[in-house]
Amino acid sequence: MGGARCAVLPEGTREELRSAVTEGGGQIVDVAEADAIIWTASDRPEELRAALDANPDIAWVQLPFAGVEPFLDVIDDDRTWTCGKGVYAEPVAEHALALMLGGLRGVGHYARQPGWSGPIGRNLLGAHVCILGGGSITRSLVRLLLPFGAYLTVVRNRPEPIPGVAEVFELGELHQAIAEADVIVLALALTPETEHVIDAAALEVMHDDAWIVNVARGRHIDQQALTAALQEGRLGGAALDVTDPEPLPDDDPLWSMDNVIITPHVGNTPDMGIRLLWARVRENVERFSKGEELLGPVHTDLGY
Repeated sequence: MGGARCAVLPEGTREELRSAVTEGGGQIVDVAEADAIIWTASDRPEELRAALDANPDIAWVQLPFAGVEPFLDVIDDDRTWTCGKGVYAEPVAEHALALMLGGLRGVGHYARQPGWSGPIGRNLLGAHVCILGGGSITRSLVRLLLPFGAYLTVVRNRPEPIPGVAEVFELGELHQAIAEADVIVLALALTPETEHVIDAAALEVMHDDAWIVNVARGRHIDQQALTAALQEGRLGGAALDVTDPEPLPDDDPLWSMDNVIITPHVGNTPDMGIRLLWARVRENVERFSKGEELLGPVHTDLGY
């Protein structure tokens, strides 16, 4: 097979990725001549659908991020789809670790004080950390947590072992898994089965000093139930890189809580991510040109 003929769309976005195509041995062509589309916008699914409808011979579409929710109505079984799955695992895992430490050690609380205040906080060292999700973010985070001597458990769709993890639970065993955890980290794909996976019932079984860290999607948590649990002192705190909705309204009560840390969906910033996505696009263009298996496949039946 010759070099992949790729259209980098929408025009004028992420022009850096054009060099990833050529470095991977591909050619930049007009979409009418392309057999692949490198889609660089995190949204605008209707434009992608129009491009595919007008060019039905497109064989492969590369999406920019791991989450593919905006494109679920566009993804089909007629062509190969790949996404940024695994690309951003390292920076997101690093951010999750920062949020854990900031929450448990009271950094958010201290930062809000007008002056010197009394000591609070707990150790991440030796803590029980339960991670929801079994993908690349989880594996990166497990590696980062091992030096802390943490007791690590994971909840995932398939109860397959993960190196460094003491116990792996299925999603149906969620309440059992989180009941004894000091920290619950959300690092899983958003699907109909995982929307509001942390609901009022799940919050009820957690320790009243447990922390929730969410670096996945805001809709994984019933935010109204979370807010109530925090206001009533039934939870240690929450560190949220994602919320529902985004941006979180300025008058949301979560902003004013000492035991809540909110960051504006920056687990992976554009400056961090573009270099990682560049490498993924280059690798996949080379693989596509050689007829090899592509990295980050989207499983249309699972929705991620």
